[in-house]
Amino acid sequence: MPEDSYARGSTGVALLGDTIGANLDRTAARVGDHEALVECASGRRWTYSQLNADVDACALGLDALGVHMGDRVGIWSPNCAEWVFVQYGTAKLGAILVNINPAYRTHELAYVLRQAGISVLVAAPQFKTSDYRAMVAEVRGDCPDLRDVVFLGDPEWERLLATGRAADRGRLAERAGQLSADDAINIQYTSGTTGFPKGATLSHHNLLNNGFFVGEGCGYTEADRICIPVPYYHCFGMGMGNLGATTHGATMVIPAPGFDPAATLQAVQDERCTSLYGVPTMFIAELALPNFADYDLSSLRTGIMAGSPCPVEVMKRVVSEMGMTQVTICYGMTETSPVSTQTGADDDLDRRTSTVGRVHPHLEIKVADPDTGETVPRGETGEFRTRGYSVMRGYWNEPDKTADAIDADGWMRTGDLAVMDDAGYVNIVGRIKDMVIRGGENVYPREIEEFLYTHPDIADAQVIGVPDERYGEELMAWVQLRPGAPPLTAESLRQFCHGKLAHYKIPRYVKIVDAFPMTVTGKVRKVEMREVSVDELGLQDAAAIRNA
Repeated sequence: MPEDSYARGSTGVALLGDTIGANLDRTAARVGDHEALVECASGRRWTYSQLNADVDACALGLDALGVHMGDRVGIWSPNCAEWVFVQYGTAKLGAILVNINPAYRTHELAYVLRQAGISVLVAAPQFKTSDYRAMVAEVRGDCPDLRDVVFLGDPEWERLLATGRAADRGRLAERAGQLSADDAINIQYTSGTTGFPKGATLSHHNLLNNGFFVGEGCGYTEADRICIPVPYYHCFGMGMGNLGATTHGATMVIPAPGFDPAATLQAVQDERCTSLYGVPTMFIAELALPNFADYDLSSLRTGIMAGSPCPVEVMKRVVSEMGMTQVTICYGMTETSPVSTQTGADDDLDRRTSTVGRVHPHLEIKVADPDTGETVPRGETGEFRTRGYSVMRGYWNEPDKTADAIDADGWMRTGDLAVMDDAGYVNIVGRIKDMVIRGGENVYPREIEEFLYTHPDIADAQVIGVPDERYGEELMAWVQLRPGAPPLTAESLRQFCHGKLAHYKIPRYVKIVDAFPMTVTGKVRKVEMREVSVDELGLQDAAAIRNA
């Protein structure tokens, strides 16, 4: 009888019982003179002692503004050193940091400010084409809880830090004595495909331990220097990046405020980074730079690819061309702090490039029938579910949605389709909602995307289902070509697939694009792709057909 698709993580290394602030204090006491943070755009640098002092100043400055334990403090900014001050400073106060997506417009900003009840907002003045000052001014009257707005770089921000530096540090010791590792400390709004985003509420214990064990999976020590081009607003940046570093005394390197492939590789070269993070599209952009071979990446040892499905061919290039021989894939979701599985440095190349690894320490995972919740046998497809310290406290002020996501036994429903093999390695084969049903055949876009990556002219590919009057759905591939590649037609792509994929898995439609519609965290917005495709292909009648 086949073994169930269930696995439990190791418990050989104990969970941390600290708060985030106490853990930073311990690291600063241990490696105070070691470099903690580098901001490449400005050239600014901090040792752990200097960083901890600025974090304390930020905390005491916010305290002087009247921020109390449990108050929500918003941060709306691209990656910068001040983001780090606010992240750790609010943790030392016991305030709840609310991460606001830098790409939000006024409608989304107003929703988050109201839904979380944010009383103090720390914001950049602007980013790219967004004028944050004007946008805040536009919505402020509709956000009754918003008491103070402090823009980074303004006199008010400098005054906040100066006030904090002059304050009695005994205040922080007093606050520390009131905090618990189980306190809610962070709200992150998940980028839902429909409706308003939900605020995943995470504790010190959630975030600190997940960052620590991700770092353990990468083998971090204080000798490591981590290049973090992924956004701080998401768990990947502020959790796996910052907390992965500070729990090990490693160095955080911010290559640029927003992702820039050239700036990222320059930072790796100049700062001799040993680890590089990114979502797949970031690594694809870096590898596609015309002068990629000119960068000295010889310092790289490890890193993390995560955030969306990781193409096997891209992983192989990262290993062979970027020298990241110990690169790991992490899989998870915001609601689980975020990582549930990770590949290991000692895994063979096939498992390290074609799976998302095995269960993380102190967690449980299973692959379950989406309808019944029953664990399926290994080798069968089902919904990936996880349970343990990493599962969020819930969606902020939305108990019904929390109950929909976390079952009565504490299992988090991810919505991802997965297969677990006999050795416990997991492969993510798609989203339950992304699955395409063509003429009664279940088709998982991920499988087809992986195949399309083997085409010599294709740099990136995303497959979606579009409505079809005969089959219910048909397949469409959105494709990015490599620089200098010849034109690609639907017919030539079908010829490439012929004889290698089952006929029902071969895309009927092909669209050549320069980029995919993305969330700020690097997830492809397939719902938007489908909407665009329906309009461009004239499939409105097929889309209007109702099905049982």
